[in-house]
Formats: sequence, structure tokens, C-alpha cells
Amino acid sequence: MNKKLILLIVCFIVTFSFNALAQNTSSPRVVKTSPDTGDMAVDPSIKEITVTFSEDMITDNMWSWVMASKETFPQINGQVHYLDDKRTCVAPVKLESGKTYVIWFNSQQYNAFRDVDNNPAIPYLLEFKTK
Repeated sequence: MNKKLILLIVCFIVTFSFNALAQNTSSPRVVKTSPDTGDMAVDPSIKEITVTFSEDMITDNMWSWVMASKETFPQINGQVHYLDDKRTCVAPVKLESGKTYVIWFNSQQYNAFRDVDNNPAIPYLLEFKTK
């Protein structure tokens, strides 16, 4: 076989392998929250906060709803859980009127939001204010 052809095939296999490896080790990211980050007029009667990730997540009690401070963290009013889509995590909450809320989804210290390949999600800051 021609050496150039063999080299071309080897390069293709190596490139394909690195691309596959890179895709498998990429970290999931937040693609949606409810309420939206930056929303300054959230209805305080909403009953849950949701976060949706770009990839299927480990759903067996694996999450990190991280407090920035006790004063700005919502009262969790029930069991945190994932929806059947395996990407959306839900926290039942009780919110107060006229209050700013700040939640980290993962942090440097707490990173239990992980995809099915065990890659931690990129930390994401959700901040909103109720009416």
C-alpha cells in the first residue's frame, strides 16, 4: 500500500478518535431556566424553579443547588427531582414578594450536576427578583 495513503488513513483515524473523545468529555451547560436569569418581575406565587441542561444528566439524587447566601436562596418546599426528559431538574419553592434570589447550579466546590458520562456541568448563576 502507498505510504501516503496509509498516513492519510492513520491521520483520519486519529482525528476521528480525538473528536469522539472530545465530544464524550464535554461538559453539559444550562440551556434554560425558569424563571429566566435577570427577570426582575417574577410572580412570587410560582411553585417551582427549573433548570434544563444541554445533555442527559445523572438523575439519581445528583444536583447542586448552591447558596450564594442564606438571604438570597429560595425556600425549597418539597423534593428536588428530575423530569422524565433527564435534562430538567425541578425544585418546589416558596418565594416572597420583592426579594432578589440567587442560585448557583454547580460551583467550584459543589458539582453534583453531572451528565451520564459523569462530566460536571459548567457552573451557572441564576438571579431574579420577585414582584
